[in-house]
Amino acid sequence: MKVGLDLIEIGRIRRTLERYPSFRDRVFTEAEREYCDSRPNPPQHYAARFAGKEAVGKALGCGVHFTWREIEIAGRPKPGVRLAGRTKAWAEKVRAGEIDLSLTHSKELAAAICVVAPAD
Repeated sequence: MKVGLDLIEIGRIRRTLERYPSFRDRVFTEAEREYCDSRPNPPQHYAARFAGKEAVGKALGCGVHFTWREIEIAGRPKPGVRLAGRTKAWAEKVRAGEIDLSLTHSKELAAAICVVAPAD
């Protein structure tokens, strides 16, 4: 079993969204952008998904710096994880099984924890 954890300041994501308009498209899938932009406080939800992607990358042992959109955080209220491309291939190579993800946020922080079970 592998575990990944990430914590990020929502203000940091808010400033990044404001300063770098391409950040949304570079890091988040269309479905993630639609979901986050539909919420009353989009930066809070972008931050939670950003932390989720980081936590998944850490649990899989592959990181995410050039494959952001290959990890999609989908679903509500319980988020699921969809993998694509090199990240999916990596997960298969390391025999990753079920991926469980939990997201949370407060006024200032967003956090995620990911647990990856070994494949059967």
